[in-house]
Amino acid sequence: MFSAINSRWNCSGLQQVMDVLHWDGTLSAQDFRIGAFAFAQEWESLNLGFPPWSWVLCPKHPCLASPEEGYLSLENICISRPNEEDIHQISQIDNGEEQTGCSGDENFVDNATLVQSSHHELHYCDFHIVYSSIFRVPVLYFRAYCSDGRPLLLDEIEKELPVCSSKELSESKWTFITQEEHPYLKRPWYKLHPCGTNEWMKLLFLSHTANPKFEAVPELYLLSWFSVAGQVFGLRIPSKISN
Repeated sequence: MFSAINSRWNCSGLQQVMDVLHWDGTLSAQDFRIGAFAFAQEWESLNLGFPPWSWVLCPKHPCLASPEEGYLSLENICISRPNEEDIHQISQIDNGEEQTGCSGDENFVDNATLVQSSHHELHYCDFHIVYSSIFRVPVLYFRAYCSDGRPLLLDEIEKELPVCSSKELSESKWTFITQEEHPYLKRPWYKLHPCGTNEWMKLLFLSHTANPKFEAVPELYLLSWFSVAGQVFGLRIPSKISN
């Protein structure tokens, strides 16, 4: 699906380039789709051990919305904070990629957040990346539930998060969780609030690009954004592709 859609915006051989120095850190709905397809393809090519992201088409009103309006979906991901035995098993397969964000001895433990554990009740999480027309940035929506389908409350979800993420959520004004109706599914979901996203995204681009005056922002935006937002749940991507 992604290769077919990508061919439409890539067929001209042109990239959308912005002057990052005068950019406000936001994306248009069209640029969000471009970034979503690029992100999904890169995620799948990395073979990180997770299923691929899928693009879900769901116009709000067929007469008004773009036929390509939708969101990215990654569902049925097993979450469980590991015990010492799980950590030992993970150490045998750890690829040694550099992490960003959390530091200290907690890094190794938190890297295993989304690994199945035979010593805990299994919990699962669904993630949706949805475009916010108000903030003009991507928003990470999520819900967590037990194997029998019972939804987890926020305090239960926080117990499953990496230790550094729980601390960050309690201290940072950029990554706090709220609950609201999913814009497409019309059911209560949690989300990482997008307030301030455009500000730290601009700083991220300015700090990681060799030539900040001009940069292909749409194709790189979601990769860079998820390198920060995904860490809250232990979902990380190699730093070499997010910079």
